[in-house]
Amino acid sequence: MSSVMRLLGRGVAAGTVAGLLSGGFSWFLVEPLMDRAVRREPAREVTVPPAHAGQHAEIFSRATQHAGLLVATTVTGLALGLLFAVVHLLLHRRAPETEAWRRALRLAAAGFTGVWLLPFVRYPSNPPGVGDPGTVGLRTQAWLGAIAISLIGVVLAWALHDHLARRGHGAPARQLCVAGVLGAATAALFALPDNPDALAVPAGELWDFRLWSVATALVLWAALGTAFGLLGERAARRSPRTAPHGGSIRVRTAPIEPPALI
Repeated sequence: MSSVMRLLGRGVAAGTVAGLLSGGFSWFLVEPLMDRAVRREPAREVTVPPAHAGQHAEIFSRATQHAGLLVATTVTGLALGLLFAVVHLLLHRRAPETEAWRRALRLAAAGFTGVWLLPFVRYPSNPPGVGDPGTVGLRTQAWLGAIAISLIGVVLAWALHDHLARRGHGAPARQLCVAGVLGAATAALFALPDNPDALAVPAGELWDFRLWSVATALVLWAALGTAFGLLGERAARRSPRTAPHGGSIRVRTAPIEPPALI
């Protein structure tokens, strides 16, 4: 039980660090783009049908929203860190302290791909003020469906990779099969409904926002995997039962010989 609690604590620490780093990154580089989009929103409301007029009223000031950004990203990172630790424990429950660095980076890459990257391919991020409030329910359901399909694809790709590795197949075969599964999952995403909202945003600003969104997500998942891996390596070095490469340390003792008789 103590090892499980230490692993969960490691997830909380790594997730908090990742949330703070991604929040700071977004605050300094993405928020200026969002501020410009928000300033342009009143002009857009002139073209909004009367039924939706007044639904974009600002409840919190942008300064308050900026401060809330760090809180939101930190809480999100903490939750992801806990989930990360639980998944890591389920996958590597026999030896959670071994090969911590490689396992953490591998899991972070899978999480980034399944939770964010593949859904983003189908539904790229849009600046605030673009979405119609009347389509929030449809867009939320489509996004959750995209995450579900993407996670299923990542799990299948992971399982197939490990199965082929156990059967002795080489790296090219394993990697091509993983690419095929992820490609099929990406194709399945396009069976979901299209985004119903028109994009009344300058193309340059739209793609700047999307690229910075990709960078923010990369910072979050890379920091999560890195911090979790480093903490795992530190725990492995401090554990007397763990060898550097995942094996158990065996102590050989020399036989006790009787004292020489002179």
